Parts: sequence; C-alpha cells; structure tokens
Amino acid sequence: MAEKNEIEKNKGLFDEISSLIEQTRRKVAVTINEEIVLLYWNIGKTIKEGIIKSDRAEYGKQIVQSLSGELVQKYGKGYAGQSLWHMVKFYEIYPILSAVQRELQGLSWTHIKSIIYLNDDLKRKFYATLCLKEHWSTRTLDERIGTMLYERTALSKLPEKTIEMQLKELKEKDKMTPELVFRDPYVLDFLELSDTYSEKDLEKAILNALEKFIIELGKDFFFVARQKRITLDNIDYYIDLLFYHRKLRCFVVIELKLDKFRAEYKGQMELYLRYLEKYEMKEGENPPVGIILCTEKGKEQVELLFLPKDKIKVAEYLTQLPSKELFAEKLHKALLTAQVKQKE
Repeated sequence: MAEKNEIEKNKGLFDEISSLIEQTRRKVAVTINEEIVLLYWNIGKTIKEGIIKSDRAEYGKQIVQSLSGELVQKYGKGYAGQSLWHMVKFYEIYPILSAVQRELQGLSWTHIKSIIYLNDDLKRKFYATLCLKEHWSTRTLDERIGTMLYERTALSKLPEKTIEMQLKELKEKDKMTPELVFRDPYVLDFLELSDTYSEKDLEKAILNALEKFIIELGKDFFFVARQKRITLDNIDYYIDLLFYHRKLRCFVVIELKLDKFRAEYKGQMELYLRYLEKYEMKEGENPPVGIILCTEKGKEQVELLFLPKDKIKVAEYLTQLPSKELFAEKLHKALLTAQVKQKE
C-alpha cells in the first residue's frame, strides 16, 4: 500500500514538473518567434533604407545578392536572396513597428510571408485575425487565401469601417458575427463527386469528409445530426444536416439542393427553424440559422423573399473549383453588386 502511494506521489510530481517544462517551452517558443519577426523586420528596414533608397538603387538587386551570399556563408541558407526580399517586402507593407506588434503578434514568419503579399490592407487584417483566432497552420492559411475566403464572406461586402470594427471586436473581444461566419459560395471540391450525383450522394460525401467540410464551414461548427427527424401533425420531416456554432450560440441547419434556389425552399427552412426554436433551443442561446446550399442562388427570388431578415441564408456550392481567374471574376462581380446596393 505504501509502495502504491509512493508511485502515485512520484507520478504527481512528474506531472507537475512536466507541466512546468511544457509551459516554459511554449513561452520560450513565443519569445523566440517574436524576436525572429523583429529581426527580419529590422533587416528589411536596413536593406530598404540603406541600399534600395540610396543613390545606388539601380544596383539594389546586385548588392542584395552579394550581401545574401556573405550572410548565407556565415549564418546559413535562411538569409538567401529571396529570403532577404521577403524581409524587405515585410518592411514595405508594415513600415511602422507598432502595427506589426498590434496586427501580427503571435504569427510565425511563415504565416507573415503569406500575408504580406496580399494586395489589400483589410484582407491582410482579415487573414491575420482569423489565423490567430482559429490557429491555422501555414498550409491552412495558404488554402484559405487560394480559395479566396475573404471575398466569399459577407464581411467583404460591408463598408470598410464596418469591416474594421468587426475584425477589431473579433481580435479584442472574441466576438464572432454572422458576416464573418457564413460564406458564398462554399468550396466543396474535396468531396470528389462524379459528374452526376444525388442529394444522398452529396450528403454521404460530406459525412465521409466531415472534418474537411467543417474546416470549410469554420472552426466553431460542431456536427449534431444527419437526417434529423422531426414530426409535425403526424408527418415526418428530415433536416439534411444539423450543426451548432459555439460562438454564435445557435443551431445551424444546412439543406442541400441539387438545383437553382426555389421560393418553396424558404417555407421548408422556416418550418425547421421554428421547430428548433420552439423545441430544441435552450435559455441563453440565439435563434437558429438556416443555410440553403444550391448550385445557383436565384438572386431575384432571394431579394424579394427578404431571406436575411428571416435568418435564412442562400449560398452556392462548388464541387469543382474553377480556374483562379474565373473564380476571382465571379467574386469581384458579387463584390461590386454589393457595393452598388450600399450606395442605393
């Protein structure tokens, strides 16, 4: 018995010391990362102001290349020519150090390298903030940028001041808004569906790739049920997919459609939302939200039905991602349309 107590005591001691070591390692890693980011910013500043802005600017590339050769020889390949140009770009985008500390603190250098090449300040703030809040890996960040996540959010279609405010509240107060959460279109190219498929095929493919689907939806979505049965007036109805969003504190119903949006889909979704609100919603939670995923939105019907006010969102989904140029053009047109409506 005494031996058993001694073993448990030693295990408790081990766990306590192990916890101290892990905490210190994390703190050291954060400190090292911050110092590296600061170093690279200072190197970029020194090169930009000492070489590129000088009278020898036309020889900038040759000078940087020569400098990188010496640095690589002494400090390693992390100071190769391309790396130095990343540092210069870093300083050009964030010439004020306090902005770096305010907007990028906690991000690794590999994250920062992806963000600095974005062509819009609000986009950079969006990806930096979401990256920190949702703990994206560099690979996830690059995928989000590649699938134009910012342009697919409702946030990107709001006035600049509203975007700034919502990003600030997310960063400082951890406040998530529907404009940050819901997207249009949703990119489901990972489902690997054939050219022809049924709603059941689509639903099954989503469940088989549920982890990737939730990543596309957003970090705070939690899967609740598939084909959730509700019975009203002795008639059974089935909700395709039911999720819960932790930060919005509400159920999210997802209905899958293989065609263009139709007005009758609204009534079906309203029924599901009212049912959840009456029978499933608990005190402190917000009313449920519905997403109708269609191959095409049918914008006139969506506008006439005032769907956003009913907490019903209609979004397109893509099972195959088009070329980057076509995708960018599609999203750019949607953005311009939203901007025109704001002015009306």
